[in-house]
Amino acid sequence: MTRHLLRDDDLTSAEQREVLELAATLKADRFARRPLEGPRAVAVIFDKPTLRTQLSFTVGIAELGGQPVVVDGNLAKIGVRESVPDVARVIGRQVAAIVWRTFEQARLEEMAAHVEVPVVNALTDDYHPCQVLADLFTVAERTGGFASSGPALAGRSFAYVGDGANNMAHSYLLGGALAGMDVRIGAPDGYLPRTDVLERATAIAATTGGSVLVATDPREAVAGASAVATDTWVSMGQEGQSAEREAPFVPYQLNAELLAHAAPSAVVLHCLPAYRGKEITAEVIDGPASVVWDEAENRLHVQKALLAWLLERA
Repeated sequence: MTRHLLRDDDLTSAEQREVLELAATLKADRFARRPLEGPRAVAVIFDKPTLRTQLSFTVGIAELGGQPVVVDGNLAKIGVRESVPDVARVIGRQVAAIVWRTFEQARLEEMAAHVEVPVVNALTDDYHPCQVLADLFTVAERTGGFASSGPALAGRSFAYVGDGANNMAHSYLLGGALAGMDVRIGAPDGYLPRTDVLERATAIAATTGGSVLVATDPREAVAGASAVATDTWVSMGQEGQSAEREAPFVPYQLNAELLAHAAPSAVVLHCLPAYRGKEITAEVIDGPASVVWDEAENRLHVQKALLAWLLERA
C-alpha cells in the first residue's frame, strides 16, 4: 500500500523517529541516499507563494538523484481547468512522487486517492507537517541531540503562541504529541485549535507520554518551555483581514518579556516569512535564542529523509 504524508499523524511515533534519524544521517552526508537515481522525476506543485518549500524540495530531490518538475498551480488550475482526479491520473503515471502546496486539505486527499505514488503535503490550510518535522529536528539538534533511542524530544516542552487555529498550530499539536512532547498552544479566544485536532493530539499524547495544553494566557503557555515558536498572524489567503486580525494577537507577540518566562536555554523558532515588530521582535528573532536559520536549512534534510522513507515503502 502506497504511503503518503497528508497530515502529521500519517506517521506513527516510531516512524516519525525513523524519519528524523534519517534526516540526521543525510545532514551529515547529503548524498548518503540516492533513491531517485536515474534520475526519476518528482512533481512539485505550488498553488500558494513559496520560497523555502520550493528551494528545499527542488534541491533535496536533486541530491536524492532525482529530477524536480515544478508545476505552477496558477497555470495548471487544478480543480478548475481539470478535476483533481484527472490531474492525478496524468501526473501519477510519470513521476515517483508528488509534492503539493495547496489550499484545502480535501484537494490533497483527493490527489492521494487517485495515484499509486507517495503524495506529500507541502502545506495546506489545515496542516504543515514538513515544517513541523524540521522544527522537531531542530529542537532535538539544539537541545539534546540524537541518541541510540532517537531524537531527544520526549518530555520536552514546546510552546506555540499566536493563531492557534492555523496550520502550524494544528501540526505542532499532532507532531509534538507524536514525539512525546508537552505541547502548549497560547492563543486568544476565537483563534483556538479545531476541536477534532485537539482531541486527536490528546489521544496521541496519551500513548506517547506527552501532553497537550491550550491556554489563552501566553505566559502560561510559555512557562518553562524548552522551545517557543510563533508564526505570522495573517496566513496566506487572509491578507484582506490583516487589520482586524492583528489586534487580538498583540499580547502574544514573541518578545523578550514573554521569552523570559521560558526555560533559560529555550530556543526560538519561526517558520518564516517573519514580520519583525508584529508576531516577533527583531531582538528575539535575531538574538542568541533564535534557531530560525537552522530551522530553515533543516527543511532540506527532513524532506529528503521523508521522501526517501516514503519511496522505500512505495
